[in-house]
Amino acid sequence: MSVYVQVAVNVPRVSGVFDYHLPAELAGQVAPGCLVLAPFGRQTVQGIVLRLVEHPQVQETRPILELFDREPVLTEHQIQFAELLSKEVLAPLATCLFQFLPPGLGQQADTLYRLREGLQAKEEALSPLQAKILARLAERGPLRGRQLEAAFPRRAWKEAVKKLERLGYLSSQPVLPLPAVRPKTARMVQLAAPPEEADQFRDRLGRGESGARRWRVLEFLKNEPWPVLASWVYAASGANALDLARLAELGLISLSETEVWRDPLEQTEWIPQSPPVLTPDQEVVWERICSYLGRAAEDRAVPPLLLHGVTGSGKTELYLRAIAETIAQGKQAIFMVPEIALTPQTVRRVLGRFPGRVGLVHSKLSTGERYDTWRRARAGMLPVIVGPRSALFAPLSKPGLIILDECHDDSYYQGETQPNYHVVEAALMYARKTGALIILGSATPPVSLLYRARLENWPILTLPNRILAHREAVAHQMSRLGRSLPPLSTSDGEIATLPLPPIEVVDMREELKDGNRSIFSHSLQKKLSDVIASGQQAILFLNRRGRATYVFCRVCGYVLRCSRCDLPMTLHLDPDGGRGEVLLCHTCNSRRKSPTTCPQCGSGHIRQYGAGTEKVESEVQTMFPQARTLRWDAETTRQKGAHEVILSHFVNHRADVLIGTQMLAKGLDLPLVTLVGVVLADVGLNFPDYRAPERTFQLLTQVAGRAGRSPLGGQVVIQTFQPDAYPIQAASRHDYAGFYKQELEKRRQIGYPPFARLVRFEARSLKAELAEEAIKKLAGRLSLWITQDGLEETASLIGPAPCFYQRVNGRYRWQVVLKAPDPLAILRERDLPADSELVTYRVEVAPPTLL
Repeated sequence: MSVYVQVAVNVPRVSGVFDYHLPAELAGQVAPGCLVLAPFGRQTVQGIVLRLVEHPQVQETRPILELFDREPVLTEHQIQFAELLSKEVLAPLATCLFQFLPPGLGQQADTLYRLREGLQAKEEALSPLQAKILARLAERGPLRGRQLEAAFPRRAWKEAVKKLERLGYLSSQPVLPLPAVRPKTARMVQLAAPPEEADQFRDRLGRGESGARRWRVLEFLKNEPWPVLASWVYAASGANALDLARLAELGLISLSETEVWRDPLEQTEWIPQSPPVLTPDQEVVWERICSYLGRAAEDRAVPPLLLHGVTGSGKTELYLRAIAETIAQGKQAIFMVPEIALTPQTVRRVLGRFPGRVGLVHSKLSTGERYDTWRRARAGMLPVIVGPRSALFAPLSKPGLIILDECHDDSYYQGETQPNYHVVEAALMYARKTGALIILGSATPPVSLLYRARLENWPILTLPNRILAHREAVAHQMSRLGRSLPPLSTSDGEIATLPLPPIEVVDMREELKDGNRSIFSHSLQKKLSDVIASGQQAILFLNRRGRATYVFCRVCGYVLRCSRCDLPMTLHLDPDGGRGEVLLCHTCNSRRKSPTTCPQCGSGHIRQYGAGTEKVESEVQTMFPQARTLRWDAETTRQKGAHEVILSHFVNHRADVLIGTQMLAKGLDLPLVTLVGVVLADVGLNFPDYRAPERTFQLLTQVAGRAGRSPLGGQVVIQTFQPDAYPIQAASRHDYAGFYKQELEKRRQIGYPPFARLVRFEARSLKAELAEEAIKKLAGRLSLWITQDGLEETASLIGPAPCFYQRVNGRYRWQVVLKAPDPLAILRERDLPADSELVTYRVEVAPPTLL
């Protein structure tokens, strides 16, 4: 009797599932969640088995060709989660399923192109692109489609290749690349003869230095009862692989291969920690968390917990205790942070409590490290997973706790590739499927999330007071400087608390009137000077990179723009180490030299306008030459481990001033920071996006929270040209409740989330008219569906219109937004447009921005 399986195939732009049968040799070996090889049309593709089925949907089924791994790559909960995620974000199921696999394991079918033999010149003229493709193939040999995409980005190479095939220049065939990762093995060495017998071979080991090296190998191995890594032997003896081969030939040593784990935390330094005494506020919150963990352990339904605590209020300690309780229940925990920048501090704290039981996952790790961490988690060896978005997809068999720290952060949204999803919503789905407790923590919860929590009666746990921490570390630093800390009075048995830092708002318009042309106000200059002189540290925040935000001609007004994106290019010091300055596009990374004359009118009156982090650093070095500076932005963190190096240098006081972008607002704990200066609070405030005020308030509140987290206290200076803007005023008072009330009312008036839901559709094309035509056609279909469902009074369209950034990476962008109480009800069971060679589409459910 045949056994049938339902499979989701890893093929672009293909949704749905397909039925196959198992050949006799695979019967009894394939289970739901297994990764298999299957035929699909003319291709051979990867697929994931979803379930066994009694009766296939088609009369004739094709056989599964191969089983990659007898152990499933997805758990049953993960399959259910992927199916739900696919429905909620309108993404193909296979795209969601393969999110769970580590990079390099999942592979998509491709097409291999090669020049035909005996190629004769054709009379028909070729386009420049077609000629370049032929030249590339002649130079490199056969190339896959993805290689051609990399060679000719933002070009219509697919059209060109099709025409070359029709003209007989090329042939093509489907191919499936092999998985790019595999277990790592290492050579092991062990003494194979008794020590006394090995001594008898000394004269036969060779003459001179080679004989001495081999003898040192034997001497080293005499003290090693177990096999040791060959690398250790090389280090101890100076020997090489030929020496080991000769000793093995003589029967003196045995060589073997063993698998070794690539652990990204292997070299991480951490200090063992014991749980500190909780504050009264923490005790109250911990009792409630404990009760919900107990209910989850009994397989009872538990609601999400929203933990609203001011910066420095001790949220992380509660997370760690919840993880310990979860492990004690025999379950596993996922601890998510929004940015890779936060992982070093977080990982050290988690390792201090759970040494040897923590796995780290993020995109800057090597594919081998991510693959081995995934395998260890699948084997149940890692009960705690720490990382940004991808941590949610770790293959845990019994997830009992999901923590999202800084849950307000937009970095939790995946918008670069499909599926487009927000981790908060995805984690809520996963928690429902697994019965895990989810804790959403933030000092500035999103307005929509807090509204939902109140509407759905989620428990809202509050930590209103900042805890005094780092007293010993700061006292040690002060003693080195010959200073002492002021005494802090507390009642017996109480833990001292600290006030939130006072915030001064400086009106930069008044600074200009007073003749101050510096990017630093007089107040910030004075405070910065005092902090540097006292041996403390300061943070300067500006959410813009570079030396100047744009370059323009003062004669004709011409602005230097990216030829691919139509966006102003930003002036930088040469990132490759050159002495000059270059213009960079922050969207597509294209670059050009900074001109000395205007490309349009030839004038030499070229001016640089605005300031970025590079300019701020230069100004600090000019104004305070004695100050040691560090810059933390996208340019300084391109290399693996750069975040950790910069943070380590600053924490260890190898710098006095840290200058950076929004990475500085990500929950960092820096005890010596007593001053935070926001160079310009207006950046992003006036974007045509309904969440611009909320994003500004969150950024200012979070970055202000980096100051005053120790007995040294702290202060904040916010510089702005719009001092009366309500997000800035609310942030200056640490007034989340006031901001929430005002922002919620504004959203109610315009009918935006949380009072409606949005789905954004975007069409992209190399030709502006094709993008416009495609989105207008889609808008017509959406209008028709609204009418057919009788929802004209509650559903509406915003657009169609060009996107705010109309051209990105050479592709023109048009969008239309569907606004309704339940837009998915309108879209489900309806055919959404599919990508073509000329136009691609993007669908975002509940997008964090409409830009």
